[in-house]
Amino acid sequence: MAHIPCIGAVVFDEQERLLLVKRANPPAQGKWSLPGGRLESGETSEDGVVREVREETGLDVKVVREVGTIQRDAPSGDTYVIRDFLCALTVSATPVADDDASDAGFFALTEVIELPTSEGLLEALRDWDLIPGSVR
Repeated sequence: MAHIPCIGAVVFDEQERLLLVKRANPPAQGKWSLPGGRLESGETSEDGVVREVREETGLDVKVVREVGTIQRDAPSGDTYVIRDFLCALTVSATPVADDDASDAGFFALTEVIELPTSEGLLEALRDWDLIPGSVR
């Protein structure tokens, strides 16, 4: 069983809304998740997360810090090892879904808890103290 290196981006806008993409492909097809994906050969995690956010949403970000790592089962039987990074928008803009995202947007956390999200998303954000305010 192989470990597949992946990255994800936690991005909030100036109104503390979370950037999410709706997955167009497995895994988690049809669910809302953080923008991200597999690292490309020779790519750093930081470069990968900036690339994935741009590919999936058209937004440019800069990495602030790594916030945590999660593991998820891949359809192949391998394991995705996903390093998540808190990122900041370099320019305020509206996300536009592209690449393997069927939709993208910023959501208030009160909206996020009502969405069909990928497994463990809210729990990870809580564990990493990234949920602003009193949304629990």
